[in-house]
Amino acid sequence: MEFTKAWLQYHSIKGVKETEGSEESKTEITIYNEHKCDITKSAVEELQMALASLYGSRIALAQNEAEFQSATAGIRLVLNTSLGLGQEGYHIRSAQGKITISASGEAGLLYGAFALLRKLQLDQVPDLMTFTWEEEKIPANPFRMLNHWDNMDGEIERGYSGKSFFFEKEEILINDRTKAYARMIASVGINALTINNVNVKGAATELISDRYYDKLDKLSGLFAAYGIKLYLSINFAAPIDLGGLTTADPCDSRVCDWWNRKAQEIWERLPLLGGFLVKADSEGRSGPFTYGRTHADGANMLAQAVKPYGGLIIWRCFVYNCQQDWRDLKTDRAKAGYDHFMPIDGKFADNVILQIKNGPMDFQVREPISPLFGGLKKTNMMLEVQIAQEYTGQQMHVCYLIPWFKEILEFNTYCDEEHGTVADIISGKTYGNALAGMVAVTNTGNDSNWTGHDLAAANLYGFGRLAFDMTLASEEIAGEWISQTYGNEGKVQENIKKILLMSWPAYEKYTSPLGIGWMVKPNSHFGPDVDGYEYDRWGTYHKADHKAIGLDRTMKGTGYTGQYNEPLASIYGELTRCPEELLLFFHRVEYDYVLSSGKTLLQHIYDTHFEGAQEAELFVRLWEELQGMIEEETYQRVLQRLNFQREHAKEWCDVINSYFYRKTLIPDAQGRTLY
Repeated sequence: MEFTKAWLQYHSIKGVKETEGSEESKTEITIYNEHKCDITKSAVEELQMALASLYGSRIALAQNEAEFQSATAGIRLVLNTSLGLGQEGYHIRSAQGKITISASGEAGLLYGAFALLRKLQLDQVPDLMTFTWEEEKIPANPFRMLNHWDNMDGEIERGYSGKSFFFEKEEILINDRTKAYARMIASVGINALTINNVNVKGAATELISDRYYDKLDKLSGLFAAYGIKLYLSINFAAPIDLGGLTTADPCDSRVCDWWNRKAQEIWERLPLLGGFLVKADSEGRSGPFTYGRTHADGANMLAQAVKPYGGLIIWRCFVYNCQQDWRDLKTDRAKAGYDHFMPIDGKFADNVILQIKNGPMDFQVREPISPLFGGLKKTNMMLEVQIAQEYTGQQMHVCYLIPWFKEILEFNTYCDEEHGTVADIISGKTYGNALAGMVAVTNTGNDSNWTGHDLAAANLYGFGRLAFDMTLASEEIAGEWISQTYGNEGKVQENIKKILLMSWPAYEKYTSPLGIGWMVKPNSHFGPDVDGYEYDRWGTYHKADHKAIGLDRTMKGTGYTGQYNEPLASIYGELTRCPEELLLFFHRVEYDYVLSSGKTLLQHIYDTHFEGAQEAELFVRLWEELQGMIEEETYQRVLQRLNFQREHAKEWCDVINSYFYRKTLIPDAQGRTLY
């Protein structure tokens, strides 16, 4: 299937003087690469292709320093281990037509090359001879990872952008698209990924067998050439399903021996493999709890097996009792992660990283920050977010999530007086750990535009840029993506940026109010169904009746607020101090309760849903103003999605407001129709 170049389109820069005549008479840009390896080769290839497209220039490759110095304009890649930039940092200096990209490691040279190309496009630099610039960057997070939820049959769990481009009919695909994807995610600093679903089943269990080693070795080499480590999601029960044992007990010597032998076999065949991602004891997956063991027991057994080869174990903390009785008012799914993992803080091996979702539930449009980020102090941690939009419109609605991620990163957990933010913790600044970072459940598939909704690519681009540099503003990231994807025309920038920056607040307004979440159709997780999860086993209740709504998670209720450090525990626990955007997550509140706006809770629900639907209508008008400025096929594709969003937002608005009107028989103060 054909695919777009996403943000790596390298549109010709305005103002560049066109040279008439033959190829030989064109302006020449010389590239000199002092250190030849696979990663720097990738950097040079990108520079060659991009500069030729941006400037219409002839690109020459210098063989030595003298050739570079004699060139009129040129770019030099220099490895200098004394720079102190780590393996991924870079320094760029440009003056009088000569640009030097210096780094202590090969990946730094690649990131420096992409940073230079981004700068040239954003500033529309017409002439390298007059280009003066200096920048030095070290990635904010050691790990900047993507998790694919791809299945071996080619389907993708929660896949909203087509089918897998890694798998088809239980075979691994390696083609032009694979390399294009490696380029694309490397350009924003991604340095690790898993290619298969965390729910490992069927043929995926055999990924760690001879059946797939040759293809995986080739794939890991392709990604390594772009500074990306390949990881595999594994089945904790593999000793049974693959090894023929009768148990997967992590404390059973037979299981330990099997994993030790299997790890040796894997790394002999896949020397570039980074390690394993594990989902255990969650949503039907086997795990240590099956055998009365802790998650430290399970993770450490695997960690010991992979440690001789430099392997890492990334262990997901998405663990909860999924057999909950809706009549039980004390059992609280939100408490599960903290309850399971806090007692074993400090008991994990040093090559284990806990992968923790941003909130205690499951990627809702608004949740409090997981208290594990303020609680754990002796364990490696990564922040897990989701750009696949499972609960935020599934790439049928535009919902730019980077502002939400910024709020998460800037949240103060009060675990440390100076370095208490989530950003501090996951970057390793708080506790000095090198195994830390950010991971996103990704949003790509084999659709021609990669992400189904063209505007959803802003989330993929934005996650990578934010993981690399957490100081970037949401507006800045959006502007970068728009410029590189659609160009720098003022109206294009203005309208698309407005759509993006309005989209997450708008989605929150017309869907689930005040942090309550979950008012979606079960299984599909798409479209309004207020009571869809209300009487099920998943622990996702809003408890609405004719007087009040919300779950009491204070110390008088489920006790969840007690998992936070002070002053957060007290703030969340008091109705009048609790942030209103999370009010119904923490408190049961009567409909006539007056918010800070002066409106009652119920009127707030009515108003925000009408407002959100109106803003979705505005998205359509803003996009329609760009006709003729956006390539027609793309324009029509986005317009179709935005029209769908407009109608679906109205459906959300009417269903939610009608539900509460029928519960309460309290009319809208503005006299609008409530069905």
